Amino acid sequence: MKTLLITALLAFSVAAHARLPVPVSDADQWRVQGSGEMRWFGFSIYGAKLWRSGERWQQDAPYALELTYRRTISAEQLVNTSIDEMERLGEKDEKRLQQWRVALEKVFPSVREGDVIVGLHEPGKGARFFFNGAPTGSLNDARLAAAFFAIWLDPRTKAPELRTRLLAEAESARP
Repeated sequence: MKTLLITALLAFSVAAHARLPVPVSDADQWRVQGSGEMRWFGFSIYGAKLWRSGERWQQDAPYALELTYRRTISAEQLVNTSIDEMERLGEKDEKRLQQWRVALEKVFPSVREGDVIVGLHEPGKGARFFFNGAPTGSLNDARLAAAFFAIWLDPRTKAPELRTRLLAEAESARP
């Protein structure tokens, strides 16, 4: 009976851990901050989860953004949309934007329904990306990483409802 109980607890622990995306699955302190869905003209584009590594979400602490796609989107379209949004949010240096485009082209694959991309923000360093659990590459540029995650987390995002859902606990905890 004791062996059965231990086996059941281990199975539950493994199953609970399996829900965590790479790279957060190797750290017990990671928790979902918030989640939501990106919709465009009524169509679901992707589901999003923001993972935090500490007691509460902080912009200058490690965090991960998990996107589960509901549609087929080419890598080119993902990169173009990302660059357009970074430019809209304030990056105007064309040379820098072109360098960022090249960097993003190296880490973003085309996606189909059910595919998952996880971006891990590493403050002061950059970001690492994973596609369906496998690493696709790193951005060794803290400014690019900050601009990329601002697409969802900046108050000027095009998706304010999604931002509110992602940052739900962080926003409600403010004085």
